Amino acid sequence: MPKLGHDKLHPFVAETTRAPSVESISPKTVGLIVFEQMTAADLTGPAEVFSQAKASACDDREFRCYQLLTLGIGTAPCVTECGIIVKPQLDIEDAPPLDTLIVSGGSGIHDARLNKRIAKWLSCRAPVTRRIATLGNGIYALAVTGLLDWRQVTTHWQSAKDVALRFPKLRITPNTLFVKDGPFYTCAGGTSAVDLSLSLIEEDYGRRIALKLARELVLHLKRSGEQEQYSDSLQFQVQSCDRFADLPAWILCNLAQDLSVEALARKACMSPRNFARVFKDTFGKAPAEFVVSARISEARRRLRVPRNSIESVANSVGFQRTDVFSRAFERQVGCRPSTYRARLGITPENGFLKRCSDAIELSLTHA
Repeated sequence: MPKLGHDKLHPFVAETTRAPSVESISPKTVGLIVFEQMTAADLTGPAEVFSQAKASACDDREFRCYQLLTLGIGTAPCVTECGIIVKPQLDIEDAPPLDTLIVSGGSGIHDARLNKRIAKWLSCRAPVTRRIATLGNGIYALAVTGLLDWRQVTTHWQSAKDVALRFPKLRITPNTLFVKDGPFYTCAGGTSAVDLSLSLIEEDYGRRIALKLARELVLHLKRSGEQEQYSDSLQFQVQSCDRFADLPAWILCNLAQDLSVEALARKACMSPRNFARVFKDTFGKAPAEFVVSARISEARRRLRVPRNSIESVANSVGFQRTDVFSRAFERQVGCRPSTYRARLGITPENGFLKRCSDAIELSLTHA
């Protein structure tokens, strides 16, 4: 999947560049298309994220990174699917130049007249807009323009099959949270719209500001686009009995802790033998197998951050020895952590991580 990079950071992000003053900074304008029977979360999630994004200038004063505009087909109030009423600030035809444009999803997008109007406007706006994103089934309005032909895209898993049938030129990856291909971003919608918004902010202003914002929003973690819409942890929660209802989530939040059968059995108030038997009957795999899978899955996400060394990732997910981690990673993923990074095009910062990974590979070779 094409990566969300850091090649277009705001000038103040670079450590060697003097930060601009507040007066010299213009917030980037984000247009949010609203319409009758749209999904409210597709509006409120990104709006909350972008509106709270702030950065500091050279005089330490904070400034807002984005200006938000709601754009409608006309300016009449729109009733969302859940009944919330939204009044657009402007008709789309009166919209000023936009840096970022976001098309929400919702059942209303299937209205032929509405879809045609939005698609026509998007075709005109695309050449002069830096990036365009669709959320959930908002992809229908952009796909009909042909702008997504032969591009990699995603959408909500419930819409993926229909989108593939209607638009066979699209390269659909049906189970990822969001995908970037050129100036176009497609997203599963729902809560993943928040993850996409944070990634766009990271593109513009750097990882530190995006993570600070994620913390302020009380997010469990900032998810990357390639993560699955239907996660293993949610799948296990769906499968679990009452006694195990919260156990998968607890394991994922405590990967660096003791997650032996004995420790997990104490958590579930069961004997180790009975716990292991019931766990396997419930989830189809032994507790140790589940724990290793959860640790490696989280490690894959953390390895995508260039500043994280392989050793620090291993320790953070519960492996005391890096060589043990590397072997477990290879069994699960099919390659060593250093190779995994190389395939993704992730370059270690300042050569430090490369030296670490080379040392690890050397130790494994002689083990």
